[in-house]
Amino acid sequence: MKVGDVLAGRYELEELVGSGGMSSVYRAHDRELERTVALKVLHQRLAADADVLERFKREARLVAGLSHVNIVAVIDRGEEAGRPFIVLEYIAGENLKQLVTRVGPLPVEDALELAIQVARGLTFAHEKGFVHRDVKPQNVLLNGNGEAKVTDFGIARALDVVQGQTQTGTVLGTCDYIAPEQAQGRRVDEHSDIYSLGIVLYELLTAEVPFSGDNFVAVAMQHINTIPDPVSLHRPEVPKRVDAAVERALAKDPAARFPTMAAFRAELEACLAEVRAGEDRAATAIIPVIARKRNRKPRRWRAPLLILAGLLVAAAAMVLALWKFDGSTIGGGSHTPIPIHAVASYDPQGNNHVENPTKVGLATDGNQSTYWYTEHYYGTGSFAGKNGVGIVFDAGSAVTVHEMVVDSYTPGYTAEIESGSSPTGPFTPDSGSILGTGHTTFELNGAHARYYLLWLTDRGNWHRVDINEVTAT
Repeated sequence: MKVGDVLAGRYELEELVGSGGMSSVYRAHDRELERTVALKVLHQRLAADADVLERFKREARLVAGLSHVNIVAVIDRGEEAGRPFIVLEYIAGENLKQLVTRVGPLPVEDALELAIQVARGLTFAHEKGFVHRDVKPQNVLLNGNGEAKVTDFGIARALDVVQGQTQTGTVLGTCDYIAPEQAQGRRVDEHSDIYSLGIVLYELLTAEVPFSGDNFVAVAMQHINTIPDPVSLHRPEVPKRVDAAVERALAKDPAARFPTMAAFRAELEACLAEVRAGEDRAATAIIPVIARKRNRKPRRWRAPLLILAGLLVAAAAMVLALWKFDGSTIGGGSHTPIPIHAVASYDPQGNNHVENPTKVGLATDGNQSTYWYTEHYYGTGSFAGKNGVGIVFDAGSAVTVHEMVVDSYTPGYTAEIESGSSPTGPFTPDSGSILGTGHTTFELNGAHARYYLLWLTDRGNWHRVDINEVTAT
């Protein structure tokens, strides 16, 4: 096919804008609807393979159902002279690779915003059962209005997969962004996309990929065996929480990465909120740091700094001990911890089963990386017209709670604490309504009750609210 050809009597090819190992992409004019579209046309050599042809058609039908603002839309599909093609939304802007090449490392806020948009699109795809398998900057297009759109969903898998490898035995994926399990030809799932997006974010922040080499195998082996330098080594001003988020996404073991793309996105959103607030709250980072081994000489200033840090910690401990000995308290530290357990979600104006009742225990499991979360809502602020939704905690017996501390991936929500004698209500307000941050302390009014409700009345700018951990004193 060439420029000037008309496919299906409708799509006139205007310009070849890209070509890869499986297909060519043209800018085309849709004569019926008078609009510009993109056409992805399968290469002739692959169209001759009946199995590949059928998989391409089947996958095109499925991918057409991925309708999301951060995914390039599939508009139509067809066939011309025995060669299938897919009609896509045309994005006139550059891709992320071109952006980084043009401007270098992006501002942290911009890099996070773009990665979050990509994660939203990938989250939607994962929820629909699709794993991208080739997440890279070249597959993220910018439309010029601040929107990032992921493209090439499912096509690589439909064309190439034969028990995890291509027909020629080459492992799937682009080597700079390939996950370790993908490089080894093992099972690929959403954790592989998390790894690849971690590499993309690394590049947005540093203008470099963590691994390089002379050939595919050399780079793939580094993905399998080598722990990458932290982002902060190349760019010290990057907040520690952002550094830790990238590090977790790049864990060699898929199980050590974020449990889902949604969890990765939520952490990036929390990082962005802190960056916008001008905070680097490294002490509250909720991501475990992965131990790394590097063949690099230790820096000479580290030992003196570690000694100084140890002395400061010892001094702080001594001050704290003296305060306690003197009978004084620091910031409410006189309250005794009260064991509470999350026991139910609460949705009195809706179907209570949709607020993830099976996840409630994660809000009091002692693990900051796990969380209960509300159902997804759209629009701004409210919970689809409801007065609110929440999560109920059981203190085991009637007690007086003075404070409840809530840690959340999604700062910006509004909530209050209520109390009652039954996990199903009714509940009475026991605190003021306040704006939640990543780490929020609710001061209670002194009710004596067994059950306490975290009552969420506004979700801020998020589609849902995540509650990582709740404690009481």
